[in-house]
Amino acid sequence: MLRKNIAFIGSGAMAEAMIAGLIRQKLAQPEELFAAGPRSERGEDLKKKYGVKPFTDNSQAVHNADVVVLSVKPQRLTHVMKTLKGVHPDALVLSIVAGAGLKKISVGLKHNAVVRSMPNTPAQIGKGITVWTASSAVTEAQKEIARAILSALGEEVFVEEENYLDMATALSGTGPAYVFLFMEALIDAGVHMGLPRRLSEQLVVETLRGSVEYYCKAEHHPAALRNQVTSPGGTSAEALYYLEKAGFRTAISRSVWAAYQRSLELGKEKPIHIPEAHDQEEE
Repeated sequence: MLRKNIAFIGSGAMAEAMIAGLIRQKLAQPEELFAAGPRSERGEDLKKKYGVKPFTDNSQAVHNADVVVLSVKPQRLTHVMKTLKGVHPDALVLSIVAGAGLKKISVGLKHNAVVRSMPNTPAQIGKGITVWTASSAVTEAQKEIARAILSALGEEVFVEEENYLDMATALSGTGPAYVFLFMEALIDAGVHMGLPRRLSEQLVVETLRGSVEYYCKAEHHPAALRNQVTSPGGTSAEALYYLEKAGFRTAISRSVWAAYQRSLELGKEKPIHIPEAHDQEEE
């Protein structure tokens, strides 16, 4: 039990996931959790489901908070920080806002102890992966508090280099979107061949689930596992030939780089250049 008052500024899906995880893992009591958002009905819904205290005024929500979790949309962060007056100097600010750097948050709140993190969608069922870092003003005790809170979402990984956060945003933060699109394409391909959609969905879901679990237990490089299921002249070899011919790897690589650029733009950093195909060939 953390025995800390935790205020969530932004009461969306990820904030709810953290609230549910903290209560489920008995890290916090409902009366120690505050949820602030512009819609009173959303606050009342969270109060009914979890017993947390709802607010529509951000400054009131953080008044007695030991930890302030920033869980708003990136485009709303600057405005929201202007409404946060009275954050206690000893409080820990924990951000899950994509693209928002430690400096931006620290300057915007006039507060030094800031943790920046990047969870992903599976965190909503406690199966996420969160990469996080901390400003130099964050104490070891506060790091342990941040670690405990983020563990309520699943796995957590601390990094010293803040620039890894934008990379994690593009890879694991955005990653579920790539997986869902891949799933959708496979399901549609099954339906196109003539399978009933429900059966196609079941085959795709269990194939993905089993493949990931097999990879975790096999402890081999994905290329080695791919080779195991690719017989010369077989169906897998034929399918992989067309994927490579269609630029499957390049499309994935460029999409991740595009997400990385967008993360930097959200943080108002200088965007990076995404090499064109001919640039990559020259390199």
